[in-house]
Amino acid sequence: MTRPILPGATVGVLGSGQLGRMFAIAARRMGYRVHTFSPGDDTPMGQVADREAVGDYNDLEAVGEFASRVDVVTFEFENVPFEAARTASEHVPVRPRGEVLHTAQHRQREKDFLAGAGFPTAPFEHVPDREALDAALARIGTPAVLKTAGFGYDGKGQAVIRDASEADDAWQSIGAGEAVLEGFVDFEREISVVAARGCDGEFAHYGVTENRHRDHILDVSIPDPDIDPKITQEAVEIARGVLEALDVVGVLCVEFFLKTDGSLVINELAPRPHNSGHFSFDACVTSQFEQQLRAVCALPLGDTRRLRPSAMVNLLGDLWADGMPDWRAALSDPALKLHLYGKAQARPGRKMGHLTAFGDDGEDAARHAIAARDALIAGRR
Repeated sequence: MTRPILPGATVGVLGSGQLGRMFAIAARRMGYRVHTFSPGDDTPMGQVADREAVGDYNDLEAVGEFASRVDVVTFEFENVPFEAARTASEHVPVRPRGEVLHTAQHRQREKDFLAGAGFPTAPFEHVPDREALDAALARIGTPAVLKTAGFGYDGKGQAVIRDASEADDAWQSIGAGEAVLEGFVDFEREISVVAARGCDGEFAHYGVTENRHRDHILDVSIPDPDIDPKITQEAVEIARGVLEALDVVGVLCVEFFLKTDGSLVINELAPRPHNSGHFSFDACVTSQFEQQLRAVCALPLGDTRRLRPSAMVNLLGDLWADGMPDWRAALSDPALKLHLYGKAQARPGRKMGHLTAFGDDGEDAARHAIAARDALIAGRR
């Protein structure tokens, strides 16, 4: 049995954004100290951590020094270099393992893993250079989606190719670098499953969440949508299989396309808490952030039951374009929770915070959340 890392210990986090911020809040509430390491200072997580170490992830000496001062290391985003994870593991347990990040941070490795393990994916081809794109298009056909192999998020690094004549423009638009070409999926909606796995293999999940996007950025998440229970069960079973196949210790989100014929296709993996699970911070007995802490510290996993039907909407930097949002107007709804991430500069498309609202069911909660967000602008006119 893995030795538990108990309250009073220090948890180190590579990364320092909003996911780390909410993780740190959950960890400190349970009596842990939290250190963060990233290239920035006064970061969302750094503002609430016990220690904010500033350094480059490729500075392995600095990573090793950071790891030597904590009892376990975890991650708040997947684009930390594998070498940094390996260096940290020379000092303390790293959960999830660096190999999990190595797989999930590169689309080709991720697709190869999923297909090789028998999980459902769209047809895909590796595109190492421009010449390979033509051959890949000939095999997959159009429409297709060209995606950068690494470092893509919120729709960045992607281009839809509807005709082979668009290949040059698509190649340039994603930066003319290593990519993956995927067959276009005719889907009804996008859903996700956030789940956790402990050191002893214990599994817990947050059911299915429906995710609605705007300009390729998650806009609204509604847990427990009205879909066939068989689809929910299948999605959870696939998620469990992914966590077991990767030997994940921690939290991982599996994003799916639900096709019009009712079948599921995995879009991508995120081996850490996920935007679509933010509702759990307020709406569940155990949030995804506390669950990550419990998993990496070898504690029993917590209850994921909902306290009330809920929904979440993201707050992007666009809301600040004409001045400070009217927080008082939004908070006139008493069944609303506001989360701001402490980011100093608001930019269009940048996630600055989110709102979680409650209602009679998920759709009712979503209406409350959207109305509150609308009030942020209407209230200042």
